[in-house]
Amino acid sequence: MNIGVSTASLYPKATEEALEIIGKNGVKTTEIFFNAESELKPSFVDMLLDIKEYYGINVVSIHPTMSLAEPFMIFSEYDRRFNESIYKFARYSEIAATLGAKYIILHGDRPHGKLSDQEYCDRFMILNHETKKNGVTILQENVANFRSGDAEFLRSMRDILGNDVEFCFDIKQAIRRDYNPTELIDEFWDNIRHFHISDHSLASDCQLPFNGNFDFKGFFNTLKARDFKGSSIIEVYNNAYKTPGEIFDCHRKLNSIL
Repeated sequence: MNIGVSTASLYPKATEEALEIIGKNGVKTTEIFFNAESELKPSFVDMLLDIKEYYGINVVSIHPTMSLAEPFMIFSEYDRRFNESIYKFARYSEIAATLGAKYIILHGDRPHGKLSDQEYCDRFMILNHETKKNGVTILQENVANFRSGDAEFLRSMRDILGNDVEFCFDIKQAIRRDYNPTELIDEFWDNIRHFHISDHSLASDCQLPFNGNFDFKGFFNTLKARDFKGSSIIEVYNNAYKTPGEIFDCHRKLNSIL
């Protein structure tokens, strides 16, 4: 089990700058969030690879820049856009494989999308089949203002796809839909491969660990007891801290209790 920091936590710093800051602070596990189409160019990916190798960072997952466009590109009734998305995810899987990442994170469709749950799952599996050609798996993330923010929809995906659907579980996104994160983790445990972690309180639903009420010691004890082999990535917004150093202080504290 590893604890890491997402480059998204340092947004809006440039992706390569965020990765280098993570490396300079001794963090060995990360998720790279791509923020522009130009960052998919081979020369840019090679630069990220150089930074990763120089600092000895393990990139476990990547997050496409097209997340906000996924309802329009992947889950609309217009097949041509979906076919273009297959090529796009093939490129992301090439990038993930180059960087050594196992997972691509998917937000999915907006609530009340046109497709049935079965049609959604069919498209999910077409994309997954494409990325697995490069040894990379798509993880469905629970995102509050997307279809996947609804636990009933996650249950439907699991009922339709069984073990073929795998999840990235985000604590703050569960809080935003008024779910108890611990209860959802228990329910979907068999399908969870990756965590986005943060803290929360009445003041804010997205805080750095140890600034809110979440029981991280209990969380990691549960992961250890269940022999979790994946990663827990600190993913917060830049209004959750005053200086980036606070992120890395939290990372060290989390490692100490792990």
